[in-house]
Amino acid sequence: MQQHAMMDVFNITALDYASAGDASATIKRKLKQLGIDSTVLRRIAVASYEAELNLIIHSMGGTLTLSITTTEIKLVSRDVGPGIPDIERALQEGYSTANAEARNMGFGAGMGLPNMRRNADDFTIESEMGKGTQIQMRFAI
Repeated sequence: MQQHAMMDVFNITALDYASAGDASATIKRKLKQLGIDSTVLRRIAVASYEAELNLIIHSMGGTLTLSITTTEIKLVSRDVGPGIPDIERALQEGYSTANAEARNMGFGAGMGLPNMRRNADDFTIESEMGKGTQIQMRFAI
């Protein structure tokens, strides 16, 4: 197991639309300061934003963890519920369970999980109803 050169954990509060994008903006800023390639940086920025918004819109709160080593960057999204009943359906572009409040603010277009999977080099998602969801994304650098 490779030693983490840096790790940050961002606590994300459910339905906190006022803070939407704060964690992902901080992640993008840190990676830019580290001189991460702009193409990789853009992919991570998209994935972290989508993960953060999913935590705000769909979960009961959770964390977004950024881990950086010399060879890769990992993003892990963990929440405490409610879980995803049909992961395959949730991975389909345009499928959304966002509420009216989220949709009225321009969120919930059903592109979050597909965009995360598309931008990550490796993407895994595990969900248990009533327990929560964990999404792991890896980006080679």
